[in-house]
Amino acid sequence: MEQKIQNLKELYEKDFYLWVQENLRLLKNKEYDLVDWENLLEEIEDMGQRHYDAMVSYMAVIMEHIYKWENYRESAYMGSGWKKSIINARTKMLKLFKGAPSLKAKAQEKEILQRAWEDAVLDLIAWFKVNEKLALRHFGRLPTEKDFPKECPYSFEQVMEYEPWLKE
Repeated sequence: MEQKIQNLKELYEKDFYLWVQENLRLLKNKEYDLVDWENLLEEIEDMGQRHYDAMVSYMAVIMEHIYKWENYRESAYMGSGWKKSIINARTKMLKLFKGAPSLKAKAQEKEILQRAWEDAVLDLIAWFKVNEKLALRHFGRLPTEKDFPKECPYSFEQVMEYEPWLKE
């Protein structure tokens, strides 16, 4: 039995798909003592983390592009890509919430909004590295984290519903 468990652990590194199929067969047959529990539990944890990370990433994209629209849009022609990105990220979040409704409550937590905002700030800084002329116009140099609000300026409702293009 110990050799079978060891072989299954080796299979995890060599052929993930086959490892999944073998563990699934063992679980269906109620051969629980032969399941590679260590790796299986890690994979289950990773599945949940992927959804969480995707949610934070979508929120960061939305915040980044709303912030750009509000602060750095210099012409009527600028920002259509940001608008599209906001709408797409919101749609993806709604789909994510449909399959994992508990994430919606998590997304409303202040700590999660803050984490997404901090990611958005890093993306804003990177964007200005590509748009140096804009950075010079607004900051006189490339911006740093200190040039943006420390605290998240958006509520969950704004992340999900605010459309700054309607204010014009």
